[in-house]
Amino acid sequence: MFNYQIIIEYLGTNFVGWQKQKNGIAIQTVIEKALTKTLKANIKINGSGRTDTGVHALGQSANFFSLKKIDDIFKFLNTVNYFLQNQSISIIDLKNKKLNFHARHSAKKRVYEYIILNRISKLSIDKDRMWLVKKKLDIKKMKEAINHFIGTHNFLAFRASSCSAKSPIRTIHKANIKKIKEKIILTFESKSFLQKQVRSMVGCLKYVGENKWSPKKIKSILKLKNRKKCAPPAPPEGLYLKKIFY
Repeated sequence: MFNYQIIIEYLGTNFVGWQKQKNGIAIQTVIEKALTKTLKANIKINGSGRTDTGVHALGQSANFFSLKKIDDIFKFLNTVNYFLQNQSISIIDLKNKKLNFHARHSAKKRVYEYIILNRISKLSIDKDRMWLVKKKLDIKKMKEAINHFIGTHNFLAFRASSCSAKSPIRTIHKANIKKIKEKIILTFESKSFLQKQVRSMVGCLKYVGENKWSPKKIKSILKLKNRKKCAPPAPPEGLYLKKIFY
């Protein structure tokens, strides 16, 4: 028995998210079918995390078990990506791991990136890949505000009502913002995130950038622990699962 890790990138626009669901096509389902055809065996995969509908990934991680040893990585990647050629999904790497490796449970840190395009003109090339915000955002205030997320907090106000996590306590190890021309890139690092937590944090930071809220408002929302006090979550199209650390 062999345990393999795959690194995956995808555009989540046309999928119902990572996890299998009855109401549409899931990324997990498409990959399992491609792996099953490639290895000529029934393959099931464990993902590092469940991205929602419309959310993308630059470095999603998953693992699967196989009775066959994969000797030729080039051939494997070429074949599996052939079966994915009609999908906005690519398997970009394969690694042989120990049998106790689990893409989700072995993860030590997850990095999410959110991209805002701050301009008046509509999206063309980056349609469904960024959040268009036309009103000019105050980056200095957003940078001040994002620091309030760093550390261990109760993120009850920032989780979706459908979130199944047992505890709303999470630790944000790093959170930063950088501006490259018209793009505003927000990065968050944590061992794990609640459902819609990142999008909710970005939604609040947008309010700060628009001068609807002061930077200190973030601190008060964390203390209130009330979802109704949180800003509307940012749309999924700007969110990327960037990397998983083990």
